[in-house]
Amino acid sequence: MILDHIENRNLYSTLNSRINKALEYLADTDFSEIEAGRYEIDGDDIYALVSEYKTKDLSKGKPESHRNYIDVQFVASGEEFIGYAPLSDQKITEEYNEVNDITFYDCDQSLCLVQENMFAIFFPTDIHMPGIRVTNPIPVKKIVVKVKID
Repeated sequence: MILDHIENRNLYSTLNSRINKALEYLADTDFSEIEAGRYEIDGDDIYALVSEYKTKDLSKGKPESHRNYIDVQFVASGEEFIGYAPLSDQKITEEYNEVNDITFYDCDQSLCLVQENMFAIFFPTDIHMPGIRVTNPIPVKKIVVKVKID
């Protein structure tokens, strides 16, 4: 997992060309005028999912991981906690769904505060649980760039 401000994106430019492309897209796009939906950056290899929602109680969260895509999650407005745990021997609550590239878990996590203009990168070895309220539920606009693993 990586957590940082978008203005520091150049620190990660050598990780992977697709991750670099995702971070550049996030830095160069004004999301205030973009509606919720899917936006292709490079076909199915890199695409953005723009969503707007209210943060939820910790008890409503569902820890998840992905096998085929890296998540680059960017908070365009608002703030939230995202739960994090390294993938090891956690209890699986919903087996891997190949269509949605997702597995759900029951596990303890550390909460990471992600504020406006911050991003978090979650690899297949990272369990994450987004959308958790910091104090009261608030509106969040978030972009998740899905980056296909080579």
